[in-house]
Amino acid sequence: MRGRILVVDDETAIREVVRLNLEAEDYEVVSAEDAAGALRAFDERPAVLAILDVMLPDIDGFELARLLRERSDIPIIMLSARDSDVDKAVGLGIGADDYVTKPFSPMELVARVKAHLRRYAGAGGAAAGTDETIADGDVRIDVSRRRVTVRGGDVDLTAKEFDILRMLAEHPGRVYTKAQIYEHVWGEEPFGDLGTVQVHVRRLRMKIEENPDRPGLITTVWGIGYRFEEVR
Repeated sequence: MRGRILVVDDETAIREVVRLNLEAEDYEVVSAEDAAGALRAFDERPAVLAILDVMLPDIDGFELARLLRERSDIPIIMLSARDSDVDKAVGLGIGADDYVTKPFSPMELVARVKAHLRRYAGAGGAAAGTDETIADGDVRIDVSRRRVTVRGGDVDLTAKEFDILRMLAEHPGRVYTKAQIYEHVWGEEPFGDLGTVQVHVRRLRMKIEENPDRPGLITTVWGIGYRFEEVR
């Protein structure tokens, strides 16, 4: 088996479709129809990745993601029939790594699972093998500890937020498109929806910028993408 994946959705048909497609790729799957069952299953035997529906019968998937994030830093993929930036911002803000809108392609979901697990494993390996520190003005990035300080204070970033910041800060002044960021951070070609990059950058700005509405560290190059501003 390639790893245990937690699938939480109150629709039996969706759980079964996801389970069958993941098991076909040699993943072990444990399913739950509500948050209480999901937490029991995870506490008994942790998973390497979680797929969570937003609409659950007891608490919503965002709250479940927050509770799982307190237990582990595994990748979390949110599922929802609501395609809105508000939902995405809330979901990704509590530490989810990706957002898939229903109806979805099971093959696409499996591809995202593989990409997140590759990236998760790669981040752990890279951290163990380097003492690199990136310092640029107010920002210091300790690569080995995956720790960020801004203006002398620690900043709590999700895995994807850290990877985006590191990518941009390693090459200050260089402009990266959303597609380039997605390919580098998610480890795969984008599936067409690059909104998740925009949401992650928005959340990152809220944590590191003095004024997120007028960012001075990560700026937007309209029609192209983002860049980390060089210290003058």
